Amino acid sequence: MAGPADMPAATLTPPRDRPAASAGARALLEVRALSLSFATSDGDLNVIRDVSFSVAPGERVGIVGESGCGKTVTGLALLRLLPARSARLSGEIRFEGQDLATLPERQMRAVRGRDIAMIFQEPMSALDPVFTVGDQIGEAYRAHFPADRREARARAIAALAEVGIPAPERRCDDYPHQLSGGMRQRVMIAMALICRPKLLIADEPTTALDVTVQSQITDLLQRLSEATGTALLFITHDLGVVAETCTRMITMYAGEVVEDAPVDAALTRPGHPYTSGLLRSLPGLSARRGALPSIPGRVPSLLAMPPGCRFQPRCGHAAVNCASAQPLVERAPSHRVRCCRARELTLPGAVR
Repeated sequence: MAGPADMPAATLTPPRDRPAASAGARALLEVRALSLSFATSDGDLNVIRDVSFSVAPGERVGIVGESGCGKTVTGLALLRLLPARSARLSGEIRFEGQDLATLPERQMRAVRGRDIAMIFQEPMSALDPVFTVGDQIGEAYRAHFPADRREARARAIAALAEVGIPAPERRCDDYPHQLSGGMRQRVMIAMALICRPKLLIADEPTTALDVTVQSQITDLLQRLSEATGTALLFITHDLGVVAETCTRMITMYAGEVVEDAPVDAALTRPGHPYTSGLLRSLPGLSARRGALPSIPGRVPSLLAMPPGCRFQPRCGHAAVNCASAQPLVERAPSHRVRCCRARELTLPGAVR
């Protein structure tokens, strides 16, 4: 059941003018019909299916949805960081016109960190405890550029200063356990941005941080994205972060993209009942002292997905046609929805 545990409370701002990529701009990243399954003893387990979206240069796109909907594994699939023996990937991952899905591993290693970087969900497990943070940031730079240790250290110090860590010359020699959770997350951001990638994938970068530090981290990512022109793919549960940071919002459910829209349209005029349900389940948008709305039922098992629309068993707007395959349809310009009733439903959003 989706509710406060899955989607943290947040204040969603009303629509305002936002910088957006030009409609005619060529996509930096274009994902086409991406599907992923894992080989198990019981056969292939389908995790994501027919995922398609694009990210323009400098654009900030948020991916939201309940835990287990496929957000993180989609991010990992884009960088092909999944176990090669068991992961079965199909579809296209076109980055600047080059299909990363078929790129030889040696060439793929040159893309990771240099052109596309990722901030992982838990910095304490992502950072190596036996090396200083300066060594780890410098190593990320030396993996892609010819530089000696002295230059790498200087660039690591500059990167720490850029993400707002005080006394970067001293902190450069600290080990991860000597830093707070917020500072470790800033180290991860510094490591991801030191090579000035064209696309940054941020996987739940504010998880386990207090509210004040969460705000600092999201503000930092937005500021650095605007300053460097780096496109941002923001994976999160927090719709408030998406409202403040992103220009587009992609909603995922049970391994599929169910809505892809400009963030203001998604928040105020959602086209899919699931997106509307997520917005209505936020405590800050419910009537005071009233019952908190929630989405009934549970996310279906990967072993027993319903035919047609995967949200149908939990949807209050289900119709006969929902039992058939649901393609992404244009509800409005730049607004795609995986629902056969998208053009006829008027669903409540976040701003009333």
